Amino acid sequence: MSSSSRTWRVFSAAMAVAVLQSWLIFLTTATAAAAAASGIRSNETDRMALLEFKSMVSSDPLGALSSWNDSTHFCQWYGVSCSRRQVGGRVAVLRLSSQMLYGSISPHIGNLSFLKELDLTNNSFSEGIPPEIGRLHRLQHLQLTNNSLRGEIPSNISGCSALAGFSAANNKLVGQLPWQIGGLNKLRVLFVTKNDLTGSIPPSFGNLSSLQILRAGENHFSGSTVLAPLCRLKRLQYLDLVLNNLTGEIPASFFNLSSLTDVYFSYNQLHGNLPRNLGISFPNLRTLDVAYNRFTGIVPPSLSNASSLVVLQLPSNNFTGTMPSMESSRNLMWLSVFNNSLGSGGEANDLSFLCSLTNASSLQWLLIHYNNFGGSLPKQVANLSTGLEVLSLKGNRLSGSIPGEIQNLVSLQWLDATYNNFSGTIPSTIGNLQALQRLQMSYNSISGSIPSSIGNLTKLLGLYLSNNHLQGGIPAGIENCRNLMTLDISYNNLSGVIPLEIMSMSSLSSLLNLSYNHFIGAIPVEVGNLKNLGDLDLSHNKLSEEIPYSLGSCVTMEELHLQGNLLQGTIPPSIHSLRGIRILDVSTNNLSGRIPKFLEDMKELQLLNLSYNDFEDEVPLSGVFKNASIILVDGNRKLCGGIAELQLPSCSFRQHKKVLSHNLKIVISTISSLGFLTCIASCLLIFWIKKKGKPDTIPADDFQLQVSYHSLHKATDGFSTTNLIGVGSFGSVYKGVLDMNENRTTIAVKVFNLQRRGASKSFMAECAALKNIRHRNLVKVLTACSGVDRQGNDFKALVYEFLVNGSLEDWLHPVQSGDEPPRSLNFIQRLNISIDVAYAMNYLHHQCGTPIVHCDLKPSNVLLDEDLVGHVGDFGLAQFLPSVADSSSTCEASSSIGIKGTVGYAPPEYGMGHEVSVQGDVYSYGVHLLEMFTGRKPTDEAFQEGFTIHRFVRTAISEKLVTELLDPVLLNELHIGRTTHNNTIRSNSSTSSKVANKTSSPKAEEILISILEIGVACSSDIPQERISMNEVVTRLVSSRKSFLDQSTRRRREVR
Repeated sequence: MSSSSRTWRVFSAAMAVAVLQSWLIFLTTATAAAAAASGIRSNETDRMALLEFKSMVSSDPLGALSSWNDSTHFCQWYGVSCSRRQVGGRVAVLRLSSQMLYGSISPHIGNLSFLKELDLTNNSFSEGIPPEIGRLHRLQHLQLTNNSLRGEIPSNISGCSALAGFSAANNKLVGQLPWQIGGLNKLRVLFVTKNDLTGSIPPSFGNLSSLQILRAGENHFSGSTVLAPLCRLKRLQYLDLVLNNLTGEIPASFFNLSSLTDVYFSYNQLHGNLPRNLGISFPNLRTLDVAYNRFTGIVPPSLSNASSLVVLQLPSNNFTGTMPSMESSRNLMWLSVFNNSLGSGGEANDLSFLCSLTNASSLQWLLIHYNNFGGSLPKQVANLSTGLEVLSLKGNRLSGSIPGEIQNLVSLQWLDATYNNFSGTIPSTIGNLQALQRLQMSYNSISGSIPSSIGNLTKLLGLYLSNNHLQGGIPAGIENCRNLMTLDISYNNLSGVIPLEIMSMSSLSSLLNLSYNHFIGAIPVEVGNLKNLGDLDLSHNKLSEEIPYSLGSCVTMEELHLQGNLLQGTIPPSIHSLRGIRILDVSTNNLSGRIPKFLEDMKELQLLNLSYNDFEDEVPLSGVFKNASIILVDGNRKLCGGIAELQLPSCSFRQHKKVLSHNLKIVISTISSLGFLTCIASCLLIFWIKKKGKPDTIPADDFQLQVSYHSLHKATDGFSTTNLIGVGSFGSVYKGVLDMNENRTTIAVKVFNLQRRGASKSFMAECAALKNIRHRNLVKVLTACSGVDRQGNDFKALVYEFLVNGSLEDWLHPVQSGDEPPRSLNFIQRLNISIDVAYAMNYLHHQCGTPIVHCDLKPSNVLLDEDLVGHVGDFGLAQFLPSVADSSSTCEASSSIGIKGTVGYAPPEYGMGHEVSVQGDVYSYGVHLLEMFTGRKPTDEAFQEGFTIHRFVRTAISEKLVTELLDPVLLNELHIGRTTHNNTIRSNSSTSSKVANKTSSPKAEEILISILEIGVACSSDIPQERISMNEVVTRLVSSRKSFLDQSTRRRREVR
């Protein structure tokens, strides 16, 4: 081959390669250009979808979407994260949790085709879940919890084939769970708690092979087939189906789910037996809660193998047999098996299982009451956890003595051994349980004396030792129990005189019951010190002498039982001061004299028993004496008259009436005419006297202390403006000095402006409320005045004890005056006052017999005494929640005022015309609590257009930005630093969160959050979601204990 030929071939090959390279470059460039154009179009789709989402948000108080505009690329918008794998970026994450957003979820959300996570938790989205979400086949996490979503869960959610987590708890979803969800084979977490879902769980759910957590409690699932599909879920760990309508037995195959760690079935209608090998079937079991069902049979003995068990809840079923050993349950914190039929009921040591609990070093609650346990309480109970707080043995058949070693349970707050067969003595070591608040040992066979060490229980609120065989006297040291509210030692063999120390215990506000003992001597005159006492029962003793006049000082008393003694003399007129008395029983004594006329006016009386005494003369005819069903006068041979039903003889002066003569009738007619003229003259004279300002006080049966307009005018220096200390909706409050019983007492006088509509009814409502309540954290009313002023105008006023530190409002929001620094409250003072107010509200709601709704709780209605103890006052809007019998009176009268609280503190349902309720007060308390620690009023300018203090605090807690909301006064005290980022609460940067909290005291911040969470729970917009004041008290007291225990360097002395 010639060289030229070879050269030509090489040249031709080179040209071919060059051409091919050119084509490849052209095709690559064209493809890239096409892809870029497609990417631009896709990016525009994402941008438009986000803007459509924004357009359907009707309220954005935090400005979370303020950056969503064309000034920045949408990948930089708040809450938006884009994937870098796609050209130009595609939206992969949309996270807008806890931003207070209102509106509905746009269907255009389905156009974000690369979306992997959508988090709209803790907002207020309404309407439904858009079906277009089903187009997001890359979506892995869908979080919609805590909104107001309605309608059904869309069935085409099954199109989200990559979905691993779906959370829609706490919404208003209805209908059944779509069976199509069963096709989501990557789903690991499903939360639909607290909705209105119905029906059963679809059989297709058995295909959810990856499901680990299913929370579907507090819905309306029903039937006996609900659990069947779940028995195929081999990876299931957490199952919550509480508060549904499940019936039937748990399928046997369910117990093959060895991966289960937490099972919650409480409050259903399940029945049958739990398998004996349950503890082996579930080797990693941490929680078993089957309370309030209909289970029978024995408690599975294999639970002894459940080494990871933390909570065992079996109450209110019908379990029988013995309790198994729990020796391996070292992590157990809560054991509750009450209200079953466990135990042998005989002499067997049914409580031997308690010995196996000594390894449970974290045990706090042990509730085994109302069973059939027999035998003795083993000494090993002293080896239980030193953190044990509640031990309830009530309603069993336990015998033997209570071991003295029980003193080792130093954290015990509640010991209840009522209704057993315990004998022996009360161990003197009981006095070492200094955390004890409630000691209940009634209805046993305990003998010996009450140990003097009882006086060491300074936190004790209730002491119940009735129906035993106790002897001796009452130890004087009991006066050291300064917080004692209830003392019941009735039905024993106690003797001696009633010690004066008991009568100095002003904390006694519920019950003092010494009945059915052998006390002798006189009732101490010091009984008048028990001004807050509701029920006093001294019946069936051997008390003698007269009823002390000082009893009239116990103005809050509702029941007085003195029957079955040796009392003499008459009923003292001071009893007239007990205006709220419902039961007065002085029967079977040696009382004499006439039946006091003032008893006619005691309108609250439901039982007046005067029988078997030596009363004489006529029985009154009016007032309570008109109702034979509430008065008893049998056994008084010298009584006469009264209504016919009493069947008493007629009084002698009524048996000798004479017929007037005709002439006498003429004389009487003439005298009557003259009398008529005299009456007219008298009326004119009375009117003239009234115009001159003659004092007019309220009836003596309403208040012991009587005051006139003149005495109040003098006490306040003529209602001088210099003595004006406050102005409210219906009147003004003045400071004054009143002469009372030869003592000069500083008072606060609330004068009602009767020109204001509703003021008079506010006065009546407040009087009605104060007549029925008593508590150390309520403002004490001394008396009232209802008369005329110097101009002859109606005058109404209430007289209170004067509390030197004014209102809480003045401390939280002080006004700078002069050179004096403004007053402020530290953390523990605020917490103490919050607990004081909680105690008062809990009393009004749950301890008054008839619940009382305050209707206007706010800081200006909380007054502080010299020790900064909080007292709730101003009951001008208070309403009683009526019973069937009285719903037509009290409620109607009080409701006519027409006002239900103050803007910002009144719950939202009141604005929609709903009736008042205790939940309304809880809302006001929640706002009050949040104001206490944030220093912000609910009417602050920042809280507008649906953005409330509740939502502000809830968001800050969820975003871990508590320093942003804390009152600056508290920051340094709690060693919590404030971030310098002004907009951190709206930031999604984890870096800023760390900077904000880097100087925080973790323990202090944790305690503060626990308190704020109480306020958030109370101030929920939905009344049914608010917690009770009883729970508020428990949680706040716990927070205070944690704060005081955290370190000696920050310890504050509790009042």
